[in-house]
Amino acid sequence: MTPVEICHLYISSGHNFFGHHGRAPDDYPAIEVSSIECVAGHGIRGDRFFDYQEDYKGQITFFSLEVFDELCGALEVQGCPPALVRRNVMTRHVDLNELIDQDFEVQGVRFRGTGECRPCYWMDRAIAPGAEKFLKGRGGLRARILTDGTLRSTARIPETVG
Repeated sequence: MTPVEICHLYISSGHNFFGHHGRAPDDYPAIEVSSIECVAGHGIRGDRFFDYQEDYKGQITFFSLEVFDELCGALEVQGCPPALVRRNVMTRHVDLNELIDQDFEVQGVRFRGTGECRPCYWMDRAIAPGAEKFLKGRGGLRARILTDGTLRSTARIPETVG
């Protein structure tokens, strides 16, 4: 397998859309970080899905930046940050659907692809009308974390002062 390039990493302390059917979304930001701590069987330390459920299939989520770029182009959206899809790991150079039901390794951390991270109707609100339809079959990858470790991003993240 070609090495997976990690372009951005995000965590959020709460759910904006997940579990919000029939009511307004919350406003928890997806925070870009330079690294994340993956904890086998539990999730990403500091993220909303950490210890969400025992053996949860979505302990970590991956999304392709190539697909994101195609989405923005198809919907003619400019200045839309990848954080809006609310996935943890933004990648390049990997077909995430090929990792469903597969064990794989990124930066020394082992994962098990459990299924597509299916887009929902909230994508139309978060990004633009038509996003859910465009992303069907390309919504990203949900995975279990099999070994402890740290993932690092190639993005330069501005330091905050305060």
